[in-house]
Amino acid sequence: MSVKISVLGSSSSGNCTFIATPQTKILLDAGLNPTQTLKRLHTIGESLDDIDALIVSHEHTDHVFGIAGLLGKKNLPVYIGEQTFAAISPNIACDRLEFISAGEPFQLKDLRISPFSIPHDAVDPLGFTLEAEGIKIGHVTDLGYLTELVTQRLKGCDVLVLESNHDLEMLKVGPYPWSLKQRIMGREGHLSNEGAGRFLSECFDGQASYIVLAHLSESNNHPAIARMAAAQALEPRGFDLGHLYLGSKAVPSPVIEV
Repeated sequence: MSVKISVLGSSSSGNCTFIATPQTKILLDAGLNPTQTLKRLHTIGESLDDIDALIVSHEHTDHVFGIAGLLGKKNLPVYIGEQTFAAISPNIACDRLEFISAGEPFQLKDLRISPFSIPHDAVDPLGFTLEAEGIKIGHVTDLGYLTELVTQRLKGCDVLVLESNHDLEMLKVGPYPWSLKQRIMGREGHLSNEGAGRFLSECFDGQASYIVLAHLSESNNHPAIARMAAAQALEPRGFDLGHLYLGSKAVPSPVIEV
């Protein structure tokens, strides 16, 4: 039996990833509006009826906007950091809370989920590795840089979902106010194409056979530029560029089966 993953949506407008094992189906983040989440699940042949749980990485709107609406359609258990829930709790009623913490793995049937800390300007932001059937997925977006901890956690992954948020030159000359540009470029901001490429060139262990570039900025990036930066890092390492995908604001990524 295979493990499946599709990035249903990934941008500053909303983020949500579907992951399935033979026994478990989850959504990681729920930043899309519920109508879009259901539509995109249907596009890949899935249904909210079969989702077992929702995992939340941090409290920013593009990761939590759709939670209340989804819970109104199905009473899902929500796995979330305690500080993160406190930051969003006035807007969400949930009676099936499970608090999670960095460094404390937990099990959902056959799926082992390991949260770890990432550098981002949120109260308790988390990246994740998810393991089942001998397959390991690394999912890390919304981080200013790849710490040694993150690099270590991403070793041995068969699939990587990795932020490639902005092109530095596009950001510098783009429309954002300087204070926001500084935030994005900072060590608790977002990973640039250059930062993602540097990781893939210098620190990536080469095991992953699929990579999804995620959280591309609509104003400060372009899919072709993000893909080129990653491809230049990966091609000399023999990576199959046909397995390099990009998350999208508008449509789900192809379903990856490993």
